[in-house]
Amino acid sequence: MNRIDMLARLNESGEWDVIVIGGGASGLGVAVDSASRGFKTLLLEQGDFGQGTSSRSTKLVHGGVRYLQQGNVSLVTEALHERGLLFKNAPHLVHNLPFVVPNYDWWEGPFYGIGLKVYDVLAGNLGLGPSRHLSVKETLEHIPTLEPDGLRGGTIYFDGQFDDARLAINLAQTAADLGAVVLNYVRVTALRKKGTLITGVAARDEENSQDYTIGARVVINATGAFTDAILQMDNPGQARVIKPSQGVHIVLDRSFMPGESAIMVPRTDDGRVLFAVPWHDRLLVGTTDEEVTDVEVEPIPTSDEIDFLLSHIARYLTRDPSRGDILSVFAGIRPLVQTRDDRGTAALSRDHVVMVSASGLVTISGGKWTTYRKMAEDTVNQALTVAGLPKMPCETEDLRLHGWHQNSADLFGNLQDYGSDALSVKQVIDETEQGDRLLHPSLPYRAGEVVWAVRHEMARTVADVLSRRLRALILDARASIEAAPEVAALICAELNQEQDWIDRQLLDFNALALRYLPPSE
Repeated sequence: MNRIDMLARLNESGEWDVIVIGGGASGLGVAVDSASRGFKTLLLEQGDFGQGTSSRSTKLVHGGVRYLQQGNVSLVTEALHERGLLFKNAPHLVHNLPFVVPNYDWWEGPFYGIGLKVYDVLAGNLGLGPSRHLSVKETLEHIPTLEPDGLRGGTIYFDGQFDDARLAINLAQTAADLGAVVLNYVRVTALRKKGTLITGVAARDEENSQDYTIGARVVINATGAFTDAILQMDNPGQARVIKPSQGVHIVLDRSFMPGESAIMVPRTDDGRVLFAVPWHDRLLVGTTDEEVTDVEVEPIPTSDEIDFLLSHIARYLTRDPSRGDILSVFAGIRPLVQTRDDRGTAALSRDHVVMVSASGLVTISGGKWTTYRKMAEDTVNQALTVAGLPKMPCETEDLRLHGWHQNSADLFGNLQDYGSDALSVKQVIDETEQGDRLLHPSLPYRAGEVVWAVRHEMARTVADVLSRRLRALILDARASIEAAPEVAALICAELNQEQDWIDRQLLDFNALALRYLPPSE
């Protein structure tokens, strides 16, 4: 996957069957679905693939226990089915994770036990293992640092875990493997119309300052939290359909909760589920749910949200974390679909909605990572009708994603998330001067991985590498700042840039990384 090659194909191509605006989970899923059906597909992303909320999730592939509490059985059933498909189609990135619901009140064991048995039944033959009651001793064996005072036992169930940004890159690679052109840092500036009907887009390559006018049979708006901006580009009077909500996570050292199991707290003070999840040898705690009015690419966690997470997780751990223990804190914006009532965002459904504007613009909004494939299928089905394209069947239920490798974790060690690319990554590491050197003692990544990311995964900036190709910024913001100069130098050499490019990159990245450090008290 090479950006220069993608731009060359864009320049050589005439009209496209499908143009997808947005390179997050929704847009990438749509591009894979469209290309797999044989349609000429172009995806345009104004920033980097997965730069928004698609790289800031709780890293879970799950049915959604909370949605079961809300009575949304259809969403849970659909999500559990899609969870099973992801295990099958991306086993190098998705794995089974045990969750423990600690019980401190007499009623919690039977109450949550029954609910999780329903969860098992809905998963059917795609279940990951039966839930069951745990004694106090068994509960502490799974979570050794769980607060023992008043503990009555627990309930264990199983769900999926993944690396969201890595899956986004794999989806971009899969779309490219299927013949699609996928481009980051190309911003759609206008929708082209003939009369009242959309016939394509105007776009600008932000890296080369080049403008394009591109024709298409159908244009799909898959921009997540920025859905309303494209809808209003089409129709300035369009009412907003997105009610954005901010979710924050904090990242702690694994010593706070060693072991291979996660904690799930069914209900926090704001009505959300709280997770404490082992991930990449760190502990990830989240998430909050705060309604916001402004949608930003890089939202800033508030002090109140950080305090909320610290105080809630402290109720369950023997060692209470403080702000000084936070390695990184990050926020994402959920693109929740507006409803007609005044419920808080924690109560809004995560169902997805496909809309068609009078102009023929197809918009996919809502949803969540786990159901990205079904969202894409529904969207492309609708787009084919709008475009008058042949009704080709969906192929993605059994489509192995780029990197598919059944036993990659055992074979590739620290490179397991690359799946079948791991041997090629290892070759680049070996061929790069000092390519096997760690970028930082507190991070598991090596210099050669930076070279791979630029050559084969369309990384263009220090943030692309340290935030999304590698997950360094989320794992440890301070270590990432210290690693940034070497990363910038490696990228500079690959892109044939000059010293002033490095200087600008470091200024930009350091400003970004400071947002991942908790604000002072």
